[in-house]
Amino acid sequence: MAASSISSLASSFASLSFSSQVSQKPNALTFPLIKSRSLSPSPKSFTTLRVSAAVASPSEPFKDLVKTRLPGGFAAQPIIGTGRRKCSIARVVLQEGTGQVIINYRDANDYLQGNPLWIQYVKVPLVTLGYEGSYDVFVKAHGGGLSGQAQAISLGIARALLKVSASHRSPLKSEGLLTRDSRIVERKKPGLKKARKAPQFSKR
Repeated sequence: MAASSISSLASSFASLSFSSQVSQKPNALTFPLIKSRSLSPSPKSFTTLRVSAAVASPSEPFKDLVKTRLPGGFAAQPIIGTGRRKCSIARVVLQEGTGQVIINYRDANDYLQGNPLWIQYVKVPLVTLGYEGSYDVFVKAHGGGLSGQAQAISLGIARALLKVSASHRSPLKSEGLLTRDSRIVERKKPGLKKARKAPQFSKR
């Protein structure tokens, strides 16, 4: 068996023929030419779909309401009052209505972040005279924070109510609603951390 397998291997090697010529470019490979196809889709194969969506801002209905209720803007209204507190300035317009309060084209509860103290500042002048459901309040406020703006709006409403009737002065003055609060933050002093706070003392 071993002799027959050796003889079959020898005959198979003898049938192989080796070429003595070596290619000058052993790394060169040839491939059949394939016709290239364009990968860009044809204009008929796909249809373009365009979707346009308009997101409505929550202040848009209030802007339309203010424009219809205040023709000519804030300055053209007869019942207007200006209030100031710290760095805040508020221009207030009163109109007969149902007690709606709009601050910078937003609802008062939304603008003042639902803070009950700030909302109370705004409504105190109207509640003092019993007008909480008789007038609509339109406000333009800027500067400072929400607390300062709320107190500026309170002073602006009180001053606007004086234009409604001069008899409102006595009850508003007795509640201190016509007094401009002149307190502001004291300026920082050189060498100190704040107006009066000194740097921490270290003995060693």
